[in-house]
Amino acid sequence: MTQQVKNLRLRRTQKLLREALIELIEERGFDALTIGELTERALVSRAAFYRQYQDKYDLVEQIFAEAMDALSNDVGDRLGQDHPAEVWVKFFEHIEQYERLYRALLGRKGSPWFVMKMRASMTDLVKDYGHPPNRGNTSMHLVHTSSDEFVPDLVATMLVEAISWWLEHARPYTAKEIATRSSLLAAAIFKEASTWQ
Repeated sequence: MTQQVKNLRLRRTQKLLREALIELIEERGFDALTIGELTERALVSRAAFYRQYQDKYDLVEQIFAEAMDALSNDVGDRLGQDHPAEVWVKFFEHIEQYERLYRALLGRKGSPWFVMKMRASMTDLVKDYGHPPNRGNTSMHLVHTSSDEFVPDLVATMLVEAISWWLEHARPYTAKEIATRSSLLAAAIFKEASTWQ
């Protein structure tokens, strides 16, 4: 079998498993779904599943890691020091692109484990892309200057809740609007925290 055929088969299996995962989360909830149900729904053998993933958590972790890598690649080259807010617009556009997955995982039938994982990733994003304002323009800049973990964790939690709210309410704002509003709130939190002794 050629490498190209193997790659196509692998991508097809991954796609089928991801679609089945989302459907089962929506129907039964993440905690209740089993690998047997997942592979049966995806029309994929258990052996094919276990060749790629250790368990359902590993499946979700790999999906999220791939999504975050795609996001990093998308915004990494375009982020100059003068435009750190662009990462937040791109982030919400990413959430929009994978809306069904995030709605399932962050919703009522989702996984508290995934919420914690996403919060940790968001904390890293806040630390990486929270910059002091440039030339007095703070319209969408997160400002992170403290080494204290409390404020980035708090902002990350707020951002995860903003994502959940946005998806639950059928995205009443564009990705740019929700990114702007979230960034303004985060900047206000960082500004207040910068006054603490």
